[in-house]
Amino acid sequence: MSLRIVVTVKYVPDATGDRHFAEDLTVDRDDVDGLLSELDEYAVEQALQIAENYDGDGDAEVTVLTVGPEDAKDALRKALSMGADKAVHVEDDDLHGTDAIGTSLVLAKAVEKAGYDLVISGMASTDGSMGVVPALLAERLGVPQVTLLAEVSVEDGVVKGRRDGDTASEQLEASLPAVVSV
Repeated sequence: MSLRIVVTVKYVPDATGDRHFAEDLTVDRDDVDGLLSELDEYAVEQALQIAENYDGDGDAEVTVLTVGPEDAKDALRKALSMGADKAVHVEDDDLHGTDAIGTSLVLAKAVEKAGYDLVISGMASTDGSMGVVPALLAERLGVPQVTLLAEVSVEDGVVKGRRDGDTASEQLEASLPAVVSV
């Protein structure tokens, strides 16, 4: 059986650009270049490492998933150029300005439709920095979550990882299917 990894990625305004808000109080994305969030780029790298080291029955497949405007395809292209196998783009103008709760609902439906064993997210987006979407997504999917991991591996139907704190590191694990943030 193959391992299906879905990586949620976000197209964010370049932090080095001059950012400001539009009239509707959302980030004005027209005046600044966008890119794949650095933290999500790390999530893609972790997924690719897991896929490369996967030793189960069958192969591992990495699908990247984003919710966003047409320009968000650039984030998917970047992830595909890194080595992801497939990309899914949910684009709907009615989602403009959606909060983390709404985003988690849309992501959960898309993840379910794509099929998954493991969902990997960056620990937060570089534009919002909330860090709650992975937890909300795990809740909506009804699966365990392991957050803020520095290292991740999958072995025998279990995701394992290391979380580094200020004074110590923890080894954590959860049975698949699961959601992790890195």
